[in-house]
Amino acid sequence: MIKIAEISDAKRLTKIALKSKSFWGYTNDILESWVEDLTVSERIIEEMIVYKFISDDKIIGFYILNQPELRVVELEFLFVLPVFIGKGIGNQLIQHAFQKAKDLGCNKITLLADPNAVTFYGSKGFEIIDKKESSIAGRFLPIMQKDLSV
Repeated sequence: MIKIAEISDAKRLTKIALKSKSFWGYTNDILESWVEDLTVSERIIEEMIVYKFISDDKIIGFYILNQPELRVVELEFLFVLPVFIGKGIGNQLIQHAFQKAKDLGCNKITLLADPNAVTFYGSKGFEIIDKKESSIAGRFLPIMQKDLSV
């Protein structure tokens, strides 16, 4: 079940983001350097569009959309606990995000993808439109976009 996140979910969502990121085999040093970037604060939940996936009364995944600008919205986060990766939870969350973006009047959704997630997002209709250097020297992250009007 997908429900809107509450302020009290902030710490749990942060733990999910960190655990999900660790699934890809990043070193502890790299993961520690990303803690601030992966922290879901109470302010984020207040100001952005945050939905959680609940199974057996536990949060197992979530996504965050920024507030739309010029009919474009950015998918800031989409994370699922590692034990649930590959079980369709990410797909349900992304489909929900697509519908939410359309409900907000958006015709495009963008994101900055972890290289390990490019295949997932590509399978959902996203295309790489640019790249941005990450906090790790020499590592580039794809900027991806999906046209929601198709």
